Amino acid sequence: MALGLIFFFSLCFTLCFAGNVSYDSRSLIINGERKLLISAAIHYPRSVPAMWLELVKTAKEGGVDVIETYVFWNVHQPTSPSEYHFDGRFDLVKFINIVQQAGMYLILRIGPFVAAEWNFGGIPVWLHYVNGTVFRTDNYNFKYYMEEFTTYIVKLMKKEKLFASQGGPIILSQVENEYGYYEGAYGEGGKRYAAWAAQMAVSQNTGVPWIMCQQFDAPPSVINTCNSFYCDQFKPIFPDKPKIWTENWPGWFQTFGAPNPHRPAEDVAFSVARFFQKGGSVQNYYMYHGGTNFGRTAGGPFITTSYDYEAPIDEYGLPRLPKWGHLKELHKAIKLCEHVLLNSKPVNLSLGPSQEADVYADASGGCVAFLANIDDKNDKTVEFQNVSYKLPAWSVSILPDCKNVVYNTAKVTSQTALVEMVPDNLQQKDGSKALKWEVFMEKAGIWGEPDLMKNGFVDHINTTKDTTDYLWYTTSIVVGENEEFLKEGRHPVLLIESMGHALHAFVNQELQGSASGNGSHSPFKFKNPISLKAGKNEIALLSMTVGLQNAGSFYEWVGAGLTSVKIEGFNNGTVDLSHFNWIYKIGLQGEKLGIYKPEGVNSVSWVTTSEPPKKQPLTWYKVVLDPPAGNEPVGLDMLHMGKGLAWLNGEEIGRYWPRKSSVHEKCVTECDYRGKFMPDKCFTGCGQPTQRWYHVPRSWFKPSGNLLVIFEEKGGDPEKITFSRRKTSSICALIAEDYPSADQKSLQEAGSKNSNSKASVHLGCPQNAVISAVKFASFGTPTGKCGSYSEGECHDPNSISVVEKACLNKTECAIELTEENFNKGLCPDFTRRLAVEAVCS
Repeated sequence: MALGLIFFFSLCFTLCFAGNVSYDSRSLIINGERKLLISAAIHYPRSVPAMWLELVKTAKEGGVDVIETYVFWNVHQPTSPSEYHFDGRFDLVKFINIVQQAGMYLILRIGPFVAAEWNFGGIPVWLHYVNGTVFRTDNYNFKYYMEEFTTYIVKLMKKEKLFASQGGPIILSQVENEYGYYEGAYGEGGKRYAAWAAQMAVSQNTGVPWIMCQQFDAPPSVINTCNSFYCDQFKPIFPDKPKIWTENWPGWFQTFGAPNPHRPAEDVAFSVARFFQKGGSVQNYYMYHGGTNFGRTAGGPFITTSYDYEAPIDEYGLPRLPKWGHLKELHKAIKLCEHVLLNSKPVNLSLGPSQEADVYADASGGCVAFLANIDDKNDKTVEFQNVSYKLPAWSVSILPDCKNVVYNTAKVTSQTALVEMVPDNLQQKDGSKALKWEVFMEKAGIWGEPDLMKNGFVDHINTTKDTTDYLWYTTSIVVGENEEFLKEGRHPVLLIESMGHALHAFVNQELQGSASGNGSHSPFKFKNPISLKAGKNEIALLSMTVGLQNAGSFYEWVGAGLTSVKIEGFNNGTVDLSHFNWIYKIGLQGEKLGIYKPEGVNSVSWVTTSEPPKKQPLTWYKVVLDPPAGNEPVGLDMLHMGKGLAWLNGEEIGRYWPRKSSVHEKCVTECDYRGKFMPDKCFTGCGQPTQRWYHVPRSWFKPSGNLLVIFEEKGGDPEKITFSRRKTSSICALIAEDYPSADQKSLQEAGSKNSNSKASVHLGCPQNAVISAVKFASFGTPTGKCGSYSEGECHDPNSISVVEKACLNKTECAIELTEENFNKGLCPDFTRRLAVEAVCS
C-alpha cells in the first residue's frame, strides 16, 4: 500500500465507529449525534480488489461519508445453494473492511433481488429451476432460499463485527428493491410477500435500521426510501421516518446499439441541493463509480460491458471532471450548513412565481438559506433579506450564513479535463511488434455429441440455464435438382423469428447473416437470401443471449431463442422448418475445453500465423504479449472486431460488441442542464459504437507473458486490436467574476459581514504530474469549452504570463480574478471571465 494511503486510512480509522444507530423524522442519529450524510454507490464485483482502496479514497476526497453496495446473490451462490464464493472481486468482507479503514460508513443493500442491470437481477439462475418456484411473491421456495441467503450474509457480517451496533461501519441495511413498481402484478401474494420480507429482515436483529426503497406500503418497522432523478418532494409514509434518497442517478446505463445518455453536472447538483433544501438527510449517488460488468454479469438484456453510468468516478477509476469536482464543492457547502439544518425547522418564503427560499435558523443564532429558481428557462434576480441575488435558471444558491453565496448549482467553478484513450500497440513478450497469433476454428453446428434432439424448438434459456450465451439450433433440408432457383441462379430467402437476443445463421458452414434485438425490444426477425445447393444442406443457427432479464413482474419467465424458421423461394412455395427434427448443442467447444484459461489453452491444436484471418466467423484468437507501458488504466480497443468474448490471463474481460448507435434527434454536442432530466433528454455518441473500449484492470497483467484470448463470432480484424491507456491530456477551467467564491475560512473571517473573497481558477494535475505548459489563457470575454477556447472581444494580453507564473511546474495552482493579476478596466460592461487550458506531464 502506498504511504499516502496508509496515512489516509490510519488518520480516518479512529473517527467514527461503534455505536447505536437510531433515527427520528429529521435524520439518522449515530451515537447520539444527528448526521447529514452523502453516500456513494460502489459495487464490489464491478471493480477489482486492487482498485478498491483508491476508489474509496477518491470518494472520500469528493466529500462522501458513506459507501453503498448491493450484495449480489448470484456471484456468491452461482451454481447451487450448498456452495458460497467470496474470493477475488466477490470478497465482500474485504471491501467493507476497506470502507471501515477509511473512516466511512456503509449501507448494505442485501436485497437479495437487486435489479441493477445485473444478470437475472442478482438472483441465481438455479433457483428458477427449483420446482414450483415463483420469484418475489408469497412462494414457499423463493422465501425459503431468500431468507437462507439473507441470514447467511447477516451472520457473516456479525461474525466480522461489521454492523455499527458492533463497532462496524454498516449503518443501514436494505431488504428487497423497488418492489412497489411490481407488487400489484402479484395480487394479494405480493402484499403478503412485501410484509414478510420486512418482518424477516427486522427479525435478523442487526442493531441497525432496515430500509425498503420504492416500497409504497412499507410497514412501520422499516424506513421507506426514494429512488429517482429528483426526490425533493418525497415524503416517507410514516411521520417518524427520515427522508432518505437511496438512488440519485447521476447518469444512466447503456445498451449495445443505443446512443449514450448524458446528465449534466449542473442538474445533478441541482437535484441534490433541492433534496437537502427540502429536509433530506441521506442522499446516495447510484452510481458514484459504476465500474464494469466483467464476464457475463451484465443483464438487461443488451446492457453493455461498461457500467460507467457517467458517474463522478469513471469506469476506469478516474474522477470525472467537472462532475466529481462540482459535486465535491456542493458537499462542502452542504456540510457548512449541517448543524443548523439538523437542529431547526425551515421557513419557506416565496421570492417569485418559480423562486423560493427555505430558511433554517437555530437557537444559537445560526442561519442557513437555500435560494432556488426552478424556472427552467429564465435567470432571475431575487430580493432576500434586503439583498439582491442573481439566480440562474434551474439552480439553487446555498448561503450558510444567510448572506454569502458559497455555491450555486449552475455555476461550475471546479476544473474540467480532456481524457483520451491513447493507443499502445500490442507487443510480444520479447518487445517485437510482429505478433505471433494463434488461431482455432469452431465448427458451425454440432461439435461432439448432441445435447438434445426434438421436433420443434426449445427455449434457449431453459436449455442452457445460462451456463453460456450460446445455443446451436441445427437441422437439414434436401433440395431437389429441379428447383427453379438453382437453374436461374436465384437465392431462396431464410426467414427467422426469435424471442431474442441475437443470431448468426450458417448454411453449409458459411455465414449467411446476423440479426438481433435491442435494449428496448429483445425479439427480432431475420430475413436474408441464402445459398443452397442441390442435395442435403446443413442449417446451423447460433442463438445468443446478451444478458438475462433483470427486472419486471415475473421476469424469470421471459424466454429467448427461435420461434419460427422458414425458407421461401421453392417451387412449391415456402417451406416451414419449425417442426423439423432439430438437433441442439449447448455452448462452444472452446468454452467447454476452457481454452481461454492458461491451464486449458493447450486443449486444442492452435494454428500459428503472423497474419491472422480477417472477417472469419467462429474464430478463437490468442496471443502472448507484454502489458502496456506506464501505469494509466487500460482499455482494449475492439473497434475493428465484430462481436464476441475476451479474456486476459483467464480473467473475463467480458462481452464486446462495437455495435454502432443510431442517429437520434436528441443527440447533442452540449446538453442544456435546465429542466427535468430523463434518460432520453440528451444523447451523445450518435453514429458511433456504443462501446469501443473494454476495461482491463492493471492488476490482471503480469510483467510479461500475458495471454490474450478472443472469441470472434462473426468476423473482424484482430491485427487492429490495441490496448489504449486512459490519460488526461488537458485540464481546464472557466470562471466568471460573479461565481461564488466564499468558503468556510472566508466566512469565519468575515464574521457578520459579507465575505470579500474573490473568484479564482483552481487547477490540479492527476497522479503527481505537474503543469508543464499553458495552452490557452484569456481574461476578458473568452468563449468555447475545454479543448476549443477562443479569445473574445475583450482580452488581457498578459493572461498567459500571469497563469504561467502561478502554475508552471506545480502540481496545483490558483489564480484569483483580481486587479493585481488582470486588467480590470477591460470590458466594464461585461461579466469578465478567465479561461485556462493547461497540460500536465
